[in-house]
Amino acid sequence: MALAFDEFGRPFIILREQEKKSRLRGLDAQKANIAAGKAVARILRTSLGPKGMDKMLQSPDGDVTISNQSIYFSLSLSLFYSSTRFLPFCAPSRLRLVRDLGVGANDGATILEQMDVDNQIAKLMVELSRSQDYEIGDGTTGVVVMAGSLLEQAEKLLERGIHPIRIAEGYELASRIAFDHLEHISHKFEFSATNIEPLVQTCMTTLSSKIVNRCKRTLAEIAVKAVLAVADLERKDVNLDLIKVEGKVGGKLEDTELVYGIIVDKDMSHPQMPKRIEDAKIAILTCPFEPPKPKTKHKVDIDTVEKFQTLREQEQKYFDEMVQKCKDVGATLVICQWGFDDEANHLLMHRKLPAVRWVGGVELELIAIATGGRIVPRFQELSPEKLGKAGIVREKSFGTTKDRMLYIEQCANSRAVTIFIRGGNKMMIEETKRSLHDALCVARNLIRNNSIVYGGGSAEISCSVAVEAAADRYPGVEQYAIRSFADALDAIPLALAENSGLSPIDTLTAVKSQQVKESNPHCGIDCNDVGTNDMKEQNVFETLIGKQQQILLATQVVKMILKIDDVISPSDY
Repeated sequence: MALAFDEFGRPFIILREQEKKSRLRGLDAQKANIAAGKAVARILRTSLGPKGMDKMLQSPDGDVTISNQSIYFSLSLSLFYSSTRFLPFCAPSRLRLVRDLGVGANDGATILEQMDVDNQIAKLMVELSRSQDYEIGDGTTGVVVMAGSLLEQAEKLLERGIHPIRIAEGYELASRIAFDHLEHISHKFEFSATNIEPLVQTCMTTLSSKIVNRCKRTLAEIAVKAVLAVADLERKDVNLDLIKVEGKVGGKLEDTELVYGIIVDKDMSHPQMPKRIEDAKIAILTCPFEPPKPKTKHKVDIDTVEKFQTLREQEQKYFDEMVQKCKDVGATLVICQWGFDDEANHLLMHRKLPAVRWVGGVELELIAIATGGRIVPRFQELSPEKLGKAGIVREKSFGTTKDRMLYIEQCANSRAVTIFIRGGNKMMIEETKRSLHDALCVARNLIRNNSIVYGGGSAEISCSVAVEAAADRYPGVEQYAIRSFADALDAIPLALAENSGLSPIDTLTAVKSQQVKESNPHCGIDCNDVGTNDMKEQNVFETLIGKQQQILLATQVVKMILKIDDVISPSDY
């Protein structure tokens, strides 16, 4: 601290902020970074696999989510690292919970998505999970657990005096070996629009680890049919934006259905309008049913009854013309983005022209795609060829409540579909939406690339054996890192066995021994206690590109963390 004076002689104090900063260098910095990464991985480790535990998260405003998906924790975690012992609930060192706990999640991407993490290394792990979710849509928990395990192994090598750059190089070599080995043990499986069973089996594997696993067969079939409805099998392309996922509290999970069309959470604008329209011709409008408003400031002076009567007649004439234009082009249903007043509503009902108001922009686009119609911004542009066509438009009510929804079915273009989810409460519906998103992504990935590897940790165990065997071919220090990479791959099957209530080490050694003896890369952890370790017999598949992406992403992030040897951070006030 120093005292100085400005040009007017006024004193001011200069504070040396640099002294307030804390700094970690060398091995201490690397160990602190590794501890941060392991903290995040430890949170997700118990959520891995079909028997994984769920997390309950509560946002600051009291919203509760129960899930087992790895991007979604309304936990706000401030990660501080010191030499303190691990706390029983929190992660290493001192991991302070800043907000109340209360959303439940078990998908890695979901848990981490709402994790407000202060530590920069922990943020990298959150980004890692998000990258896996954006690119593949599944395997978000596994990729973070694998990265945490690689960091744990790297810490042991650092303590033995091996340079972090040599460790990073060894990990890169090992990841290439594992990547190529996955190609070697993968299988192609054929499917078609008529034979969807292989796709259903793969989606069932994804749904096995979710809360909704009791209905996994039904939901997997819905997901596959929805993807095939919007897929272009010749170009091997799928546009998931054409699949709308809608939910309504009430009913049971088994009532979830796939609608070949669009469901809109709206009802007819007038209770006396017809609730069912067949062979509907739909006018999709973004212009309001109301007189035009001048852009400039204006004032209308009405000082006599006659002037008021003239104005009212003019307004009524304008409404008449708008409704008549819709009738003239042959529209039997109007869907409008904006609202309209009671006079226009009454006129529409009187002219027998059903209408729906306040429909969102995204829903309008989907309705236009599904019905083959055009969105019309002005009444003057309405024409018969711009109308959408649907076989049936019906209003459906639910239970004893007044809740109604509009079903637009048998559309001219069935390439837009809706998955309609029912459930006992809002949390269940939200979790089902997240689970179905994973299943849809898996089905999309298989249409793009129909190579699979077998699940239950069998692919990781097989890669571990292959990487371990390849380590002897490398004479340098990298050999140690390659062996550590093989040990890190075992973290996935170990976590699966542990979460299933099995003895982790005994189960892993038995399965690895069986793989080597029988030369069978399909042997994995029997999480569901079926009685066989052969994942091929259990029909437990995973996509090849998803598994390869996991290994590459985890290796890249770990290399980045190992190369940091100096951490300068501001002090806590």
